[in-house]
Amino acid sequence: MCQDTPLAGSPERAARRLAEIRASRRSVLTAAASGLAFSSAVGAAAPAGAASARTKKRCYVLVTDGCRPDEITPTLTPNLHALRSGGMWWPRATSMPVMETIPNHVMMMTGVRPDRSGVPANSFYDRELGEIRDMDRPSDIRVKTIIERLGKRGFTTGTVLSKEYLVGIFGERATHRWEPELYIPVSGHAPDLLTYNALTSMVDEFDPHLVFVNLGDIDRVGHTDLTGTNLRLLRQAALLDTDLLVGRFIDSLKSSGAWDHSMVIVIADHSMDWSIPTNVITLQGAMDEDPLLGGNVVIADNGGADLVYWTGPSGKLDKAVKRIQQIAEATPGVLKAWDRRTPWLRLGPESGDVVVFCQAGWRFSDPDPITSNPIPGNHGHPATRSIPFFIGGGHPVVKTGKVFSAHARTVDVAPTVARFFGMPTPKKRYDGKPRI
Repeated sequence: MCQDTPLAGSPERAARRLAEIRASRRSVLTAAASGLAFSSAVGAAAPAGAASARTKKRCYVLVTDGCRPDEITPTLTPNLHALRSGGMWWPRATSMPVMETIPNHVMMMTGVRPDRSGVPANSFYDRELGEIRDMDRPSDIRVKTIIERLGKRGFTTGTVLSKEYLVGIFGERATHRWEPELYIPVSGHAPDLLTYNALTSMVDEFDPHLVFVNLGDIDRVGHTDLTGTNLRLLRQAALLDTDLLVGRFIDSLKSSGAWDHSMVIVIADHSMDWSIPTNVITLQGAMDEDPLLGGNVVIADNGGADLVYWTGPSGKLDKAVKRIQQIAEATPGVLKAWDRRTPWLRLGPESGDVVVFCQAGWRFSDPDPITSNPIPGNHGHPATRSIPFFIGGGHPVVKTGKVFSAHARTVDVAPTVARFFGMPTPKKRYDGKPRI
């Protein structure tokens, strides 16, 4: 299973989404101006007197997927740089383990760590099914998202997600959902221009209070570069194009007058690292050759992290964990092998029994070193923790030109959105902190 790249299962996902719509109280319609397809909850209009009828507040969460903090510059990304300079910025912001797309998007919208959400990685071993699969099902998220919490209080919400598995895992939670009809083959994502058109169409047609957006081009181009330098011009072009689209969206908010009531959160789900073709780590073979582990270990490859599952007798788990750690840490390119039960990891049982991170400049390819993960652009490991995280907007809650030393994280997005809309703290508190 290649990290971040759904090589299989796309027709299954499409059929599943269609079945969701047919079985639920949702309508599928085409936006009049753009021709793009959206599904909306039947009776989506808020009841009279609801919170949505009494506020002009709007929040837009824009995820620049895979963007590195050092790529936000006046020349390469002038619109993002201006938004950061004119708002509130956390230079020490990070994604959370495992530093992958699905878990960090889930952390943004739930405000809780994977041990509570049930979503630790892009790819995991489903013990019930006995197979490795992507975490792309709505039922994979075990807790309420801020999308659902807002909906219950009369606010309207929207998701505009460029990646197929993100559309899958967030399912029908939003009042309005973009239904992409085009995904680039292999990458499984819609181009940013199409995503931008869907965003502006959703705002024009439905004007949700919260819109959650994934822009995937920066990440996808980063995955194709052999070293981070061979295709640098393509990476820069993707950054320039995404930046231009963000700038156009901000300009549209200002020209419509919505800017004065809006908060725009810009964040990434992870950054990017690159490995040369020879820096590949494969653990499955060594595990299979071990007398204790042979035939009793399954590995879910997440690029910069391997999730290792013991499938043998439960009475031998502790001994197996120690042996897995020994073999992994003796392998060139491995940074550290952690017992999943280590308290600070907070990844939950879905992440297996041992979580192995690679060093910068390396990647995992399990079970086969040639075919399992041919993608040189890589993330999931600590080298890809640092992310851009800043808040702009014309609403008075957004302070001008503020730089904060606090360690902000992806898990802080949901509580920040909740505070913006005056939502009460849930009984089971967030793991993140509001940043306004």
